[in-house]
Amino acid sequence: MPSAYTILFIIIVIIAILTWIIPAGTYATDKAGNIISGTYKAVSSKPQGIWDVFMAPVIGMVGDKKTEGAISVSLFILVIGGFLGVVNKTDALNEGISSIVRRYKGREKQLIPILMILFAIGGSTYGMGEETIAFYPLLIPVMMGVGFDSLVAVAIALVGTQVGCLASTVNPFATGVASQTLNISPGDGLGSRLLLLIITTAVSIIYVYHYASVIQKDPTKSLIYDQRAEDEKRFAIKARTDDDHQMTGRQKAVIWLFGLTFVIMILGLIPWTNLNSHWTFFDTFTKWLTGIPFLGNLLGHDMAPLGTWYFNEITMLFLFMSVVIMWVYHMKEGEFMDAFMKGMADFLSVAIIVAVARGIQVVMNNGMITGTVLHWGEMGLHGLSQSVFIILTYIFYIPMSFLIPSTSGLAAATMGIIGPLGHFAHVSGSLVITAYQAASGWVNLITPTSGIVMGALAIAHVNVSVWWKWMLKLMIYLFIVTCVFLGVAAVL
Repeated sequence: MPSAYTILFIIIVIIAILTWIIPAGTYATDKAGNIISGTYKAVSSKPQGIWDVFMAPVIGMVGDKKTEGAISVSLFILVIGGFLGVVNKTDALNEGISSIVRRYKGREKQLIPILMILFAIGGSTYGMGEETIAFYPLLIPVMMGVGFDSLVAVAIALVGTQVGCLASTVNPFATGVASQTLNISPGDGLGSRLLLLIITTAVSIIYVYHYASVIQKDPTKSLIYDQRAEDEKRFAIKARTDDDHQMTGRQKAVIWLFGLTFVIMILGLIPWTNLNSHWTFFDTFTKWLTGIPFLGNLLGHDMAPLGTWYFNEITMLFLFMSVVIMWVYHMKEGEFMDAFMKGMADFLSVAIIVAVARGIQVVMNNGMITGTVLHWGEMGLHGLSQSVFIILTYIFYIPMSFLIPSTSGLAAATMGIIGPLGHFAHVSGSLVITAYQAASGWVNLITPTSGIVMGALAIAHVNVSVWWKWMLKLMIYLFIVTCVFLGVAAVL
């Protein structure tokens, strides 16, 4: 199989060819950017040529008027690499991994359900996705150290978070945007989505747990067994698991700072006031802190409260904590810069692949074929029974999730159309939202247009074709479970 870059570029070429075949069209939008149902009109065709194909990855990185660039995500990935480079320089992570492997010796598989549930909660509550990039360099050595492979490590975070997104409960980027478009509360349908979350998370855990059990008994059953020896060297598995040395005081301090960094990141990304308008503690505290004479000026009056953070803020966090670790560990400035730059270099391919994946969306948007595909869906879903309507809505959102990987972008682009169609079919708006979220989460488990998927696989050195092969049965199980759930919920 060709590399991930080649596969992504081939998809860009295919999408460009489709812009010559599929008629161009567009919808009118309101001031908020939401599509207005019934306003579709054909426009002049804008086929994408060779120039556009090769410009797509460039625009995918920096962005243009129609597509947001991936630069903020790519920079976050690079700084994560620098942060991990500094942490690895202290050997604290190696010692910590050794400690975990020794602690869970004989009960290694307990880690799988515990971690997957935590990641699913993150995906369901605030759309955790790109942030998991930071966890793979830690998860891969741990999972390989206890006898599994890097596929298990990728699945724990990637499947965990995306199944959480599939059954988003209060995710503001999916549930919030879609609910606002339909003028309903994000809490509508919360009970049924919680049930879907429990079911799909359980199915996923069983699937990953079974595979881990099989390869633990017989490592040759691993789909990536042929690269295991190389992976063990690449991720320094032997050094990290055979080391019986005790951690020094400075290394323990680094581990605490390492964990604290991720806790702060999660607290910063969860939109507390969106979940509950009374949860204003972090806003109040930040306002009080920055209002203190001198201290407010020293810290910076533009400090963003936890709960309002995005990629700029969490990138700053990892940069800041890298410097803190340097001081705590008494690392020399030269050693720090060398470790930070080497760490960034290790993640450069991951940062670039996110931009190339975004290039697919660039060609689609600039070719103006999204509106036409939406119009076909609008016409095809009209006048169906409740169960048939909601299942076909789910199926309709599968290709749409491929074309628009952003959950919030997909909701803003389509919910103003599909929501009213659901009303005519006597299907509640909250169930339409559940169908849209389920399709988006399902597709984002495997789509090469997702920087989350391609970034995770790049870190683990797993070919996307191997990932598709491994995911095939789970995708079928999740599809069937979701269709049955939606069909039953529509008539209750």
